[in-house]
Amino acid sequence: MTVSALTPRLYPEPRAMLRLIKPITWFPPIWAYLCGSVSAGVPLAGHWPLVLLGMILSGPVVCGMSQAANDWCDRHVDAVNEPDRPIPSGRIPGRWGLWIALAMTGLSLAMGAALGPWGFYATVAGVLAAWAYSAEPVRLKRSGWWGPGLVGLSYEGLPWFTGAAVLLGAAPRFEVVAIALLYALGAHGIMTLNDFKALEGDRQHGVRSLPVVLGPEVAARIACTVMGMAQALVVALLVVFGKPWHALAVAALIVAQLAAMRVLFRDPKGKAPWYNGTGVVLYVTGMMVSAFALRGLA
Repeated sequence: MTVSALTPRLYPEPRAMLRLIKPITWFPPIWAYLCGSVSAGVPLAGHWPLVLLGMILSGPVVCGMSQAANDWCDRHVDAVNEPDRPIPSGRIPGRWGLWIALAMTGLSLAMGAALGPWGFYATVAGVLAAWAYSAEPVRLKRSGWWGPGLVGLSYEGLPWFTGAAVLLGAAPRFEVVAIALLYALGAHGIMTLNDFKALEGDRQHGVRSLPVVLGPEVAARIACTVMGMAQALVVALLVVFGKPWHALAVAALIVAQLAAMRVLFRDPKGKAPWYNGTGVVLYVTGMMVSAFALRGLA
């Protein structure tokens, strides 16, 4: 072993910083913000700068910040679950993980201000939610109910609402808020399935996720029930709103998800990553279908 290998790093490794903010997690809030922009019913042609700025803010900046904050607050849990992660592995040394999260918090608020009052206050809400999820003494991620619920609202509901509100310059109408809220509530199930990967570390460090408290089999069935019921209500509302063809398309996507859920139930812990790459894609496709239905109501 060389002397350099024994010497702690003084500065973060660039690739480790990118991994810290987890680009793979940016898609849900980016997609939700775009859905909100579409659902507003405002012509997008003249508003692309606002749409693109909001997508960058909701994904790489606010979501990236939340991932950095979570990794910093979870560094002891990650040392058990995934010791190769940037902070426990030492590739982001000392308190650099905290400094990165704080710097991105400031950047988030500055960019949010550029989106006007609705964008700024929504960004404040997103930042507070990110820290409330991960940091003591609140640390809502300790709860298998409150934690996934907060993340679902922050990843799907808040960006959707913000995308519509920024373009409208006002609060979105009831139909937009109702559909956004249902998809956010359904995302509770997605976040529960995401907790499967941290099962052992969560158990050792007192994080009471649903897979820890109820076991993988029961947690998977609860997650899928939540996702299915939320989308069933979306279908019902689309019919009420006079959009039967959009409702039929979302219903077809639910049927495809049910087939994927049957595979998941055979091995919930092993198949959870697979389902996140298949069933969740069908879920978010339904979000955009619903956004276009709402656009037609404007």
